[in-house]
Amino acid sequence: MAHGAPLGKSRKPCLSPSRPTPPPNEPPALSLQLISVTAAFRRSRTLSSVVDAVGNTPYLRLENIGKNAPSVEIYLKLEFANPGGSVKDRAALRMIQEALKSGELEGRTLIDATSGNTGVAYAMLGAALGVKIALVMPANVTQARKDITAAFGAGLIYSDPMEGSDGAIVKVRKIMTEQPDKYFYSDQYSNPNNPLAHYYGTGVEILDAFGDRITHFVAGLGTSGTAIGTTRRLHEHTRKIHCIAAEPAEALHGLEGMKHMASSLVPEIFDPNVPDEIMPIGTEDGWDMADRLANEEGLHVGHSTGANVAAALRVAERLHKDQGGGCVVTIACDRGDRYFAPMKWEKRYVW
Repeated sequence: MAHGAPLGKSRKPCLSPSRPTPPPNEPPALSLQLISVTAAFRRSRTLSSVVDAVGNTPYLRLENIGKNAPSVEIYLKLEFANPGGSVKDRAALRMIQEALKSGELEGRTLIDATSGNTGVAYAMLGAALGVKIALVMPANVTQARKDITAAFGAGLIYSDPMEGSDGAIVKVRKIMTEQPDKYFYSDQYSNPNNPLAHYYGTGVEILDAFGDRITHFVAGLGTSGTAIGTTRRLHEHTRKIHCIAAEPAEALHGLEGMKHMASSLVPEIFDPNVPDEIMPIGTEDGWDMADRLANEEGLHVGHSTGANVAAALRVAERLHKDQGGGCVVTIACDRGDRYFAPMKWEKRYVW
């Protein structure tokens, strides 16, 4: 594929058979069909609610990062283009919408445990849909996460920072035993609508964009919704797509939002038999790749994205050596501005 070429088949301007050929110095007239398609696209970007902006995120080819595997295309799906700034908008939206449909939210506040991005998504979408939100998160999440969720009107409850995301889960479960009538526990770790958001959304979008070109998919493991839901949809494609789940290599790690499954409370939605491969990624590898993406591609992303791209690059280099080609798609989970200060401090003093 040529550098800069659009994904899928290009649509070239063409002359309408009912119109005369324009003079040499004038551009060709657009066909009525193309005019109609363009008008429909413009209408589709006139949104009635922020919820309509969730999904259909763009792709960026990583030309510089992938220069050592030139026969392999590496694409990053820019999930930070969602209105809440992360991939978590997708699952949060579906979980809220399905709870509204079922009536489970009537007269109750949605509560869930979150390390940050899901909380931002819940808070933003709750404000848009008129749903009260309460979030349980480790006390050491970044101040930016706290400020953003509070700005949308969400209630914040802090758990022990030393217990990480598992501590937040334990705390929200305790709250539910004490006040079951006040809250609806969305539970992103066991809610089937989490992976279904990616089965019906992310996976379909990737196949629409790449079709038979995609050979490999990489996603990190946190709640596992993105990896499991997208992989299930890609595995239904007529051509085999090898799907890799990236996870932290160590139990004690600095890849916020990701889980080392062997040492964590395993999400109910996680099925280890769904991915074709589980690839361990070290904290340093994820953080170094986040730095490289900023310096070489102009992308300031979080370190979970760095871990995804580190895994994707490992796959690409393997493909280049062994098969002489391929197409790897991975996920940019969020932007790096929510981590900037702690990333620099932790990298110097902790990791």
